[in-house]
Amino acid sequence: MTTIIAPRIHDLGGFQVRRAVPSVQARSVGPFVFVDHMGPAAFEPGHGIDVRPHPHIGLATVTFLWAGSIGHRDTLGSVQDIHPGDVNWMTAGRGIAHSERTPEKPRADGHPLHGMQTWVALPRSFEETAPAFHHHPAATLPQLHRDGAWLRVVAGRGFGQESPVRVFADTLYVAIDLDPDKELEIEDSHAERALYLLEGQAQLDGADVPEKHLIVLDPGTRPRLRAKTPVKAMLLGGEPLDGPRHLWWNFVSSSRERIEQAKQDWAEGRFGHIPGEHEFIPLPER
Repeated sequence: MTTIIAPRIHDLGGFQVRRAVPSVQARSVGPFVFVDHMGPAAFEPGHGIDVRPHPHIGLATVTFLWAGSIGHRDTLGSVQDIHPGDVNWMTAGRGIAHSERTPEKPRADGHPLHGMQTWVALPRSFEETAPAFHHHPAATLPQLHRDGAWLRVVAGRGFGQESPVRVFADTLYVAIDLDPDKELEIEDSHAERALYLLEGQAQLDGADVPEKHLIVLDPGTRPRLRAKTPVKAMLLGGEPLDGPRHLWWNFVSSSRERIEQAKQDWAEGRFGHIPGEHEFIPLPER
């Protein structure tokens, strides 16, 4: 029996983010412990997103866009704008801080924004690895065109292709664009799989599935996704986590004590400085 998850909706001043994982029904899917759908939104000239510097440990953040652009800066000195079809993969490991803001030109002109941001929990043996940031342009990702389906392997492996993005566990992360009245069989390639329907009307094995929801797929099945209108979806999952994870604010760890240390490190300014940034998000009081 598939599980359908309705995301929690956060309104950030006219810009909506839907969080499907973690939820009561799914604390994780493969290595994915956070699954956020951003937008779609249309910003007026002079407006955009401004996520002030904040810290992470024990995870990798993955950003993928269908529309718009986001500027990334971090404590390693990385400065990178991401555009539709690109991948920003930031490995936090033992600790990194970053900011995310709308770049200057799209902010001035007005722009759309639509994409997904996910967190991947690092295996316990890599939780304290050195922080790193990698940008992969859209043209470097494997792409498949088959009978009305456009598949892009964002990270990990899928549909016989493998992404150049370095992953730390067997990962499934594939962007799907499906034309109306076309079908795609979802392969039984990984132990845990879920399908997030960003946009469009679709069916799974003949049953309607709701837009902007996450459908956790049964292991060992090969369901057929059929588009009734143009569909955008993300297939995600991989091998199960190698043990439970604790999540607090922006920190993920197999150890509660490590999260307490990260709180103290952020409060006392030990995550480093992001060049060009003078603001920061303070530690939550909760």
